[in-house]
Amino acid sequence: MKFLLAISLLLVLSACSDKVKSYEHQGVSMSSFKNVWSEVKSDPYVNLPQKKVSYFKLSKNGENIISKNAVRTLNEDADLLEPFEKLAHPNGICFKGVWKIDIENPYSGFFKKGSESLIIARASSAMSHTKSGNTRAFGFAGKLFGTMKPDFLSKTPSANFFLIDDLGGTDAEFYRDVSLTNEPSVSFTMEVVKNLAYAVKVANAFSDADKNAGIRQLYEISSLGESEEVVTPKWMKIEVASANKSKAKDFRNELKIDTAKHLIFNVFIADKMIDEKREWQRVGTITLDESVTSESCDSRLHFHHPKWRE
Repeated sequence: MKFLLAISLLLVLSACSDKVKSYEHQGVSMSSFKNVWSEVKSDPYVNLPQKKVSYFKLSKNGENIISKNAVRTLNEDADLLEPFEKLAHPNGICFKGVWKIDIENPYSGFFKKGSESLIIARASSAMSHTKSGNTRAFGFAGKLFGTMKPDFLSKTPSANFFLIDDLGGTDAEFYRDVSLTNEPSVSFTMEVVKNLAYAVKVANAFSDADKNAGIRQLYEISSLGESEEVVTPKWMKIEVASANKSKAKDFRNELKIDTAKHLIFNVFIADKMIDEKREWQRVGTITLDESVTSESCDSRLHFHHPKWRE
């Protein structure tokens, strides 16, 4: 069951079926940070929506929507797409800020000490629940632009990463209480039971998918701006270091950044395990200084998923 759940939920986000040969290219690649952020905040919500996932949205008129979307996610490196419906994490809040690595470590690219990059990120909740009192599986997707110049148009795609706290969800009251990693735990919860048909359909749709769906690799970060040997950590996690101690029930209101407040995450990486625990090393921070809940945040901002590399 845990394997099924891992395949189901992660593949909604990231897998690719060899049986699906094409997708519609509909995005803008290698956009400047300024252009992407301007679009993301161009259509803010007046009232927060409660978008829901559904078994019946995975296909339409005989077309396998989830397979088509998965191929696009792996092959489309655009930062912005024409409006589309997110099938697993429909409700989110977007941020801009700075990625900064301040601790010496053996990894390359933008894991190197001294690396700084503008970042656009999206925090989300899997399935349909956004408020405390419900089982929620939190996600965090980040997009590094490889520069501190907002108008700079990079000649390489942005580097994207994906973190989740627990694929089955938890009863954590606040987003700031969880750790999010690129190889999350899988708990068997009632939320899983209620959405089992959804999970099974997704698993069946991706029978030929990525054989390592339980982990999202980090080589896009370690390759960004790198001209020499690429060295990539196996694991990454983030934890809230500083935030407005809001008691809002909806995680989007909890994480909302006020004018004088920042939301800061500590960044940890690891390659080894000791006594079945990952040996985490703190290497830097993600400091977010502006947030928005918007239609473009939920339906246009696109995070490219890296294909599995041996």
